[in-house]
Amino acid sequence: MTQTDKAALSDRLSNIGLVTPTLAEGQPGQMDAVRDIETITGEILEAKRVGGEAILTIGRGLIEAKAMLEHGEWLTWLSEKIEFSERQAQRLMKIAREYSNPTLVSDLGARKALQLLALPEAEREEFLTETHQVNGEEKAVIDMTSRELEKAIKERDEARRVAEQAKADSRAAEEERQALMESIKAANALLDLAKSEKEETANYVEKLKKQLSELKAAPVDVAVMEVDQAALDKARAEGEAAKAEEIAALQAKLDKANESKKKADEKRRNAEATADILKLQLEEVAKNREKAAAMSDPDVAKFQVYFDQAQEVVNKLRGLLMRARGREEQTTAEKLTRAILALSDAIREAAK
Repeated sequence: MTQTDKAALSDRLSNIGLVTPTLAEGQPGQMDAVRDIETITGEILEAKRVGGEAILTIGRGLIEAKAMLEHGEWLTWLSEKIEFSERQAQRLMKIAREYSNPTLVSDLGARKALQLLALPEAEREEFLTETHQVNGEEKAVIDMTSRELEKAIKERDEARRVAEQAKADSRAAEEERQALMESIKAANALLDLAKSEKEETANYVEKLKKQLSELKAAPVDVAVMEVDQAALDKARAEGEAAKAEEIAALQAKLDKANESKKKADEKRRNAEATADILKLQLEEVAKNREKAAAMSDPDVAKFQVYFDQAQEVVNKLRGLLMRARGREEQTTAEKLTRAILALSDAIREAAK
C-alpha cells in the first residue's frame, strides 16, 4: 500500500469515526503497520466463532472493512469471505456504533441489543435496570425472549403515548376550565342584570296598576258653579272623556310595561339556563382534568394499556366461547366456561 493510499484510507476511517491505533495522528512512522483486509477478515471470522461480546468486534471490523474496500467490493466480500447478508452486516455495524459495553451486548445477544436501539440512548440503561410486566410476570430484560422484549418496548411506548396524551388533555382541560370560568363570570353578571331589570320592571308594573286602579275609582271632579243643568252635564261629560283618555294612556303604559316585564323574565330565564349549562360544562371539564391528571402518571398509563389489552382479550374469549356453545357437543364449551370463570376469580382476587 502506497503512502497516498494509506493517507486516503486514514481519511476514510476518520470520517466514520474509526481510526486504528496505527493510523492515529502523531504516528506517521507506523503507517506501514496499517491493517489490511485479510487481517480484518480473520478477526471477524474468529469473533464469529467466539460469539458473545465479540459482536462488537465484528461490528467494528465491518465498519473498518467497508471504509477500506473499494466501491463494488463490499457485498462480494461480505458474501464470500464473511458469509453475511448486507442486512446482517448493517445490524451488527449499528450495534457497534451504538454500544460501548461489550459485557452488556454479550449478556443480551445481538438480536435484543438491536431491539433496544428502538429506545432513546438516554433511556436504555434505565429500561435495562428495571423489571417489566410481561404476560403477567415481572421480568428483567436479560431474562426475556426477543418476542417478550419487543412486546415490553411496545407497551412502554404505548404507556408513554397515553401519558403524554393525558398531559396534553390536562393542559387543554385547564385552558377550557379557565375559559369557562370567565364565561360563567360573564353569565352571572348578565343574570344579576336580568334579575335587576326584572325586579325594576315588576315594580313599575305594580305602580302603574295601582295608578290605573285609583284613576278608575276616582270620581270626575266638576267645579260647582251656578249654571244650568245642560252646562253641568256637558262639563261632567268632558271630565269623563278626559278621564277615559287618561285611563287609556295609562293602560297603554301598563301594557308596554307588562311586555317589558315578560321580556325581562325571559331574559332572566335564559341567563339562568346559560349559567346552569356552563356549570355543567365546568363539572365535566373538571372530571376530564382529573382523569387526564391521573393518566399522566406512568403507572396509571401502563394500567390503562394493560386494561385495554385485557378487554380486547375478554372479547376474543367470549367470541370463542360463543362458537363453542354453538356446537352440538358441549364438553369444550363447558371447559372454556370454567376457564373464563377461573380467570374472572383470579382478577377479582387481584382487585382485593
